[in-house]
Amino acid sequence: MPQAKDDAATLAAFLRARRARVTPADVGLPPGGARRVPGLRREELALLAGVSVDYYTRLEQGRDTHPSAEVLDALARVLRLNEDSRAHLHSLATAPRRRSQRRAAPSVRPSVQRMLDSMRHVPALIVTPYMDVLAFNRLGSALYPGLAELSGRERNVIRMVFLSEAGQDLFPEWQKVTAEAVAFLRAALAPDPHHPRVTELVGELSIHSDEFRRLWARHEVAQKRGGTKTFRHPQVGELTLEWDVFAHLDDGAMLVTYTAVPNSPDEERLMLLSSLAEPEPARAEPVAAPHET
Repeated sequence: MPQAKDDAATLAAFLRARRARVTPADVGLPPGGARRVPGLRREELALLAGVSVDYYTRLEQGRDTHPSAEVLDALARVLRLNEDSRAHLHSLATAPRRRSQRRAAPSVRPSVQRMLDSMRHVPALIVTPYMDVLAFNRLGSALYPGLAELSGRERNVIRMVFLSEAGQDLFPEWQKVTAEAVAFLRAALAPDPHHPRVTELVGELSIHSDEFRRLWARHEVAQKRGGTKTFRHPQVGELTLEWDVFAHLDDGAMLVTYTAVPNSPDEERLMLLSSLAEPEPARAEPVAAPHET
């Protein structure tokens, strides 16, 4: 069963990567002399988790894919996983994995686009779990310069952040933004790791970005809920906005909005960007005065 083997390999890779990030000092152990690899040894982790070294070795080698919930919780505790990473570990080990099938490209209903267009002072995007941008309003396009000019697979926020100079210049906290983006992508692919769009996107980013490859190998996981993001915008300067995920729409798509703290310089800059994004009013054609008769 090729998919079962792939799932076992994914769980094994996650365990190895996260073990390498836990030092003996993190769990109250002495350094124990020179180490060939970073992080805990397998026997140390097994001892702390209360499982045999042989059993844990089978997990890391992909030869056992059905650990109990109690074992998973023990491993999560020793690996010092946060709640998102703990849930991800359980998902890798126990959740039924969907086998991707050919499906129609996701789209946005006209009523959803009308909702976006009505949000004149709030940048808003509709994105897939893999951050393909399906729709946006005028201010959302203005917040991400060049977004409207992209098409198809290029219109992806993660791709923009890693592969375009404009995307990199847009975020002064680029290291933070990229780490979050990769952690969000890791969490999004767990239910369907063989989705063809995931395979394509991860492959492209791995080929063209050393930083993406480094972050991807860390197996960091975070659910996309909300936070703050600082933009270095070419028209209005630097502004920090709070972003929120409000809804899951068709095919897992999400509504993402950006707002500023009231009465702050960030709100002033956002309002300035909003005014710049508004279309110029149509000019009335001059009408000749009627001739007197």
